[in-house]
Amino acid sequence: MFRKGDFGKDFKWGITISAFQNEGAANEDGKSASIWDSFTSDIFNINDGNAPGETSGFYHNYKDDIKLTRDLGFGVFRFSLSWPRIIPDGKGRSNQKGIAFYNRVIDSCLEEGLEPWVTIYHWDLPQCLEEEGGWTNRGILQWFSNYVEIVTKAFGDRVKHWIVMNEPMTFVGLGYFTGYHAPGRNGIGNFLKAAHHATLCMAEGGRIVKKNVKNSEVGVALSCSYVKPANKLFFSRGAATRVEGLLNRFFIEPLLGLGYPTDIMPALNIIKSYFLPGDKERLAFDFDFIGLQYYFRVVAKFSLFPPVLFATEVPPWQRKTNLNSMGLDVYPKGVSALLDFFAHYQGIRKIFLTESGVCYPDFLRGDKINDARRKKYHQKVLKQVRKAIKRDIPVAGYFVWTLVDNFEWREGFQPRFGLVYNDFKTQKRSVKSSGRWFKDFLRGD
Repeated sequence: MFRKGDFGKDFKWGITISAFQNEGAANEDGKSASIWDSFTSDIFNINDGNAPGETSGFYHNYKDDIKLTRDLGFGVFRFSLSWPRIIPDGKGRSNQKGIAFYNRVIDSCLEEGLEPWVTIYHWDLPQCLEEEGGWTNRGILQWFSNYVEIVTKAFGDRVKHWIVMNEPMTFVGLGYFTGYHAPGRNGIGNFLKAAHHATLCMAEGGRIVKKNVKNSEVGVALSCSYVKPANKLFFSRGAATRVEGLLNRFFIEPLLGLGYPTDIMPALNIIKSYFLPGDKERLAFDFDFIGLQYYFRVVAKFSLFPPVLFATEVPPWQRKTNLNSMGLDVYPKGVSALLDFFAHYQGIRKIFLTESGVCYPDFLRGDKINDARRKKYHQKVLKQVRKAIKRDIPVAGYFVWTLVDNFEWREGFQPRFGLVYNDFKTQKRSVKSSGRWFKDFLRGD
């Protein structure tokens, strides 16, 4: 086993939550509808049929949740801002009640001795902007820049760590290519336009943070997956290369000034038709750190569908592998390969695992939950992180997803990731055995 001290005295230990998944209070204090409020208003878009409602009630319980984070031994509280809570019309002046809420959250973090880490965009686009095209409308560069200007000026005196955007491949891919997530649009054209605009916004957002926040550290949080071919055949290896390029290379390379990885599939060259003069240079930004978020392994094989990718996943249930409650392949060793993969880029100087977690069914007995598999998962991932540090990979922190069970997007309430069990009817919190393990571990040396 390992100790906290094995990771170094400057290693950051954090908790991550998001606005839409945790806050609730969707219609309070001037907040307008987000694309996720609209999308989940149709319960047929939620797999378990339960509307988000108050989710985990963070808007009204933030002080208790922040104190709970401190009590479990973590030093960083990472949360996201709700764009429609701060700028209800998406473009104009700020909503002072929204600003006041996040000021209270930040002040509570500091009072409890926690570093507040702010994620500027975690998928909850104002619905009014989606009605004008959302991420497919190039006007979003101006809308997003205005949003970043407002939040950095409002909170930059106390917040020094900023994550411009969370998992662009997830919200662009599932929201604008497959239609599985909000806003439910699909097609390669929507995907490539939205992806290009999101990349430009990440870089421009980084420049605005640096301009407005003295002594700031700024990064992005990218989803990634360990990808392997189904077999050694040429077509399978090619499929795995394309999937890995799409999931792991697509956003990091233009941000590093390397351009989009159009080598992985010719159809990606279409993205260049959305360039305006100067875009190639505007895509790049020298981020202080990169956040990586890993949840599952993908085993890829050749397929005629989808026609652009010509690859699909071998379903995890067919491979009889370890599955989480969302049916995804749980493979902690993949963290090691991904850290090696991203560390080879010269422009990456510091890496945080800004989300790490697993969902399994939890059973409340009295006020106790023995979630041994979740505890074991974190221990296995941390073992891979420690090995990576010994290989001189610059891993600087580990942030657990998540503190309290919350609303898991289209999957609803059924997947539970929290270190703390939540009764969604009463909002009563019960620390799971995984949470108790972290408390003991983080109080060690």
